[in-house]
Amino acid sequence: MKRAWIEEFRVYLQVEKGLSPHSVAAYVRDVRKLERHAVASGGQLPSLNRQVIESWMRSLGQKGLDPKSISRALSAARAFYRFLVLGRVIDADPTELCESPRAHAALPKFLGQEEVERLLEAPDDSTARGSRDRAMIEVMYASGLRVSELVSLGLSHLNMELGIITCMGKGSRERLVPIGEAAQKRVASYLRDGRPKLLKQRRSNFLFVTSRGSGLTRQGFWKAIKGYGIKAGIRRPLTPHLLRHSFATHLLENGADLRSVQTLLGHSDISTTQIYTYVTRERLKQVHRMYHPRS
Repeated sequence: MKRAWIEEFRVYLQVEKGLSPHSVAAYVRDVRKLERHAVASGGQLPSLNRQVIESWMRSLGQKGLDPKSISRALSAARAFYRFLVLGRVIDADPTELCESPRAHAALPKFLGQEEVERLLEAPDDSTARGSRDRAMIEVMYASGLRVSELVSLGLSHLNMELGIITCMGKGSRERLVPIGEAAQKRVASYLRDGRPKLLKQRRSNFLFVTSRGSGLTRQGFWKAIKGYGIKAGIRRPLTPHLLRHSFATHLLENGADLRSVQTLLGHSDISTTQIYTYVTRERLKQVHRMYHPRS
């Protein structure tokens, strides 16, 4: 009598592994896909070899499954064959040397330089809040700071004479970041006019403050920049991190070397920064397609 391997596997997942009903159903669903492929290949689940399992994974990709879904299906197959090994049904796990497909890293999105200019012009810097927001956007685009680094800046972190900000990044790593003349002018204007109006005689150690005298939160800046994006006519969801991506991309587009950009961004590993080189390559391809007469 033919054993119901998948049903035994279901009980194993429920009783011995203690998985949730949702996880059990997902594992069983993926193993049933493998079973159908096995039957079509003239085999049976317990006797499949690595080559058949890899052909099954390729078939999933041909059906349109993304690498993440294929990896999940392989995880289910691994669990099934471990179950068979533990039950001494088979001696070796055929999935042991199967490699999960690599998911393609999503390329960072960024603003065009003209879009950045429109965004910078969006705040009304004749008001205290607008002066603060314009200075924050200028500093973020000029420095590539993370939003958490930006809102936690204190007055003591700013050296206006040198045009440098000291910030504490991930892993409590301190770095010095230049901000450039345009951002310096906007910060100076904010410190002279906008910040005193927001504080109204209160004291605060934060550089960028609210009307209550506290530091602006990440959510507060996110909400503000979203509104300015709409005002500037930018037709995409705008986040503070998009400005950080734009900072890095524009530096590389204009000839900056990768190591310098890594240092400015505060990346501990240059491989994290290298993704921006792919962005600039894609940008060059796009320009070529748009403007070359034989593209």
